[in-house]
Amino acid sequence: MKVSIIGGGGLVGSCAAYALQCGGIVREIALLDVNANLAAGHALDLMHGSPSIADQLLTSGGYEHVPNSDVICITAGLRRKPEESRLDLINRNTDLFSSILTEIQKVGVKKSAVVVVVSNPVDILTSLAASKLGLPVSQVLGLGTQLDTIRFCSLISDALKASPTQTRALILGEHGDSMVPIWSSATVGGLSLEKYPGWNSILAEKIFTRTKGSGAECLSKKGGAGFAVGIAIRDVIHAIALDQNRILPVSTVQDGACYGIRDVAISIPTVVGRTGAVQRVEIDLWPKELQGLRASAAAIKPTLDTVMKRVG
Repeated sequence: MKVSIIGGGGLVGSCAAYALQCGGIVREIALLDVNANLAAGHALDLMHGSPSIADQLLTSGGYEHVPNSDVICITAGLRRKPEESRLDLINRNTDLFSSILTEIQKVGVKKSAVVVVVSNPVDILTSLAASKLGLPVSQVLGLGTQLDTIRFCSLISDALKASPTQTRALILGEHGDSMVPIWSSATVGGLSLEKYPGWNSILAEKIFTRTKGSGAECLSKKGGAGFAVGIAIRDVIHAIALDQNRILPVSTVQDGACYGIRDVAISIPTVVGRTGAVQRVEIDLWPKELQGLRASAAAIKPTLDTVMKRVG
């Protein structure tokens, strides 16, 4: 399988490439970036490590890599300022993202290709990509709240001194301010959090508050998140490459089949396999979680409508 990362010279794109290299699953990783020299440098650096990891091709270049790619991962984007929300990025990022989609359309893609959108605001841009690329909607995924979900799980496990790999919890909705924590199905080692030693509502609120602010925290401390984003991207791409049918909280354009949400890209539990979003799953939610999820979709819709009118 070949993966092309558009924005591969940046922090997120290069971290995704490194995570995919360490995973040893995909056969070829191509880094595309407006800064061609930086992308070439990252590809060279990654290639130097290949003898110790896997037999992979690690290359760089331009959009000539897109037509024979199985997964096209778009990470390019302008960095969020500390004081702005992800939705505030829309006015600065729409034109850049639209130009990338135009270049992809020029060279064409495989009929079976899956596009993974990482650029923020990811839900808005996933809808834009789905409307412009001419692929089945199921083949256009946004990273959505997969990153928020693994951040959430890491903070729960850290607070409880529990095993991170045995911690299961979800963030659904917007990858942004209106994201929704799904406490109803959260467990550690199969044990409900409500029954786990040391768990209480005050701790829960602290964990969610920090989860929601994790992007801004990384931005203020190190200039932006990279490692965990790369791992989240790897989770999604490996689910595609291995046809895992793995349930992940990725963002796809909804058609009303789940939770009554339609015409907006948002994260709900989604079965991810070789063809992209194989199926969406409507899990049971507490009433306040369902209310929050629908409110999250409603919060995105006005901005999405404005963007679609602007780009035509």
